Amino acid sequence: MIVRKLRLQRGWSQEQLAQLSGLSTRTVQRIERGQSAGLESMKSLAAVFEIELTQLQQENPMDSQTQASTQVSTEEQAAIEYVRGIKDFYTHLSTYVLVVSALFVLNYWTNPGYIWAWWTALGWGIGVVSHALAVFEVFNLFGADWEKKQIEKRLGRKL
Repeated sequence: MIVRKLRLQRGWSQEQLAQLSGLSTRTVQRIERGQSAGLESMKSLAAVFEIELTQLQQENPMDSQTQASTQVSTEEQAAIEYVRGIKDFYTHLSTYVLVVSALFVLNYWTNPGYIWAWWTALGWGIGVVSHALAVFEVFNLFGADWEKKQIEKRLGRKL
């Protein structure tokens, strides 16, 4: 999360960070997802961000001002996850529109008398609507409050 935060603070894309650091885009993506990175990769990222290697490894640095700028708070982490969810939804929606449009064109060319593409549009459309409801929390039936209540119920005490 620290790498992602530092990248976003500078307004860089993952591709730009990969180019500046000499790493592959895939490596940057893996590191941002929290997978372990090699020492050389971490050194490259520390050099690009102009910070100490220990700050990327989430050890406590000496300078408290630098520490505050590189630590990811739970509020920031929640916001990052929310934005990632919205991005995933829009990617899902655009894929749906493109593929279903292509299926309707294919359907028109192959068998214009029977429109079978509606079935795919309907089935996948239900998935897209479900994804939207989950991301934008329209109906929060099984949200954080529900989880907390269930955990407290199982434990028999407040968290």
